[in-house]
Amino acid sequence: MPDGILLIGASGLAREVLAAGITGVVGILDDDVDLCATEISGVPVLGPVMEASSRSEDLLVCVGRSQGRRSVVRRLRDAGVGERRYVAFVAGSVRMGPSSHILPGTILLDGVVVTADVAIGRHVVVMPNCTITHDDVVEDFATLAAGVSLGGSVRVGEAAYIGMNASVRQGLRVGVAATVGMGAVVLDDVPDEETWAGVPAREIRRPA
Repeated sequence: MPDGILLIGASGLAREVLAAGITGVVGILDDDVDLCATEISGVPVLGPVMEASSRSEDLLVCVGRSQGRRSVVRRLRDAGVGERRYVAFVAGSVRMGPSSHILPGTILLDGVVVTADVAIGRHVVVMPNCTITHDDVVEDFATLAAGVSLGGSVRVGEAAYIGMNASVRQGLRVGVAATVGMGAVVLDDVPDEETWAGVPAREIRRPA
C-alpha cells in the first residue's frame, strides 16, 4: 500500500493545496538543491523530483505552469512512473455535479463549481472560485486561474492557460497550449498556441 502522498514541486501551488486541506502528505520533491532539508508550510522537502521513481508514495504534481507540469509528468513517465501513481485533489468546498468527472493528477481548489456532464482530464489545475458549466471539456495539463468562468460546451485544449477572472462564451474552443489573459472576455475560438487578451479578447501574439 502507498505510504502517503508526495507533492512534486515546492511551489505556490503546493502551498495552495496544503492550505486547502489535503491530508496524507509526507513530503515534497523539488529540483532546487537549496530547498532540500527545508520545509514548505511544515512539510519537508525530501530531494529531487526524480526520486519519485524509486519511492512508493502516491504523487500529485504541483507545478503551476501547464507546460512545466506536462514536462515533469513526461520525465517521470520515462523513468517508469505510470499514471496509477497519481492522485487527484478536490478541496472540501468544491461543488461537483454527479454526472461530471475528473481524472488522476487533477487539482480543484476552494470554491470551484463544476456543474453537469463536465469532463476534466489529467493533471489539470483549477484555481479557487472557477465556474465550469455543463458539457465543458478541459483537457490534460490545462490551467484555469482564479475566478475563470466557462460557458456551456466550452473545450479547453491540452496545456492551455486561462488567466484570472477571464470568461469564455459557450460553445467555444481554447486551443492547445493557448493563453488567455486575465480579465479577458472570449467571444471567438482561440487557435492553438496563440495568446489572446482584452474585452472582447483579440490575438496579441501568434506562435513563433
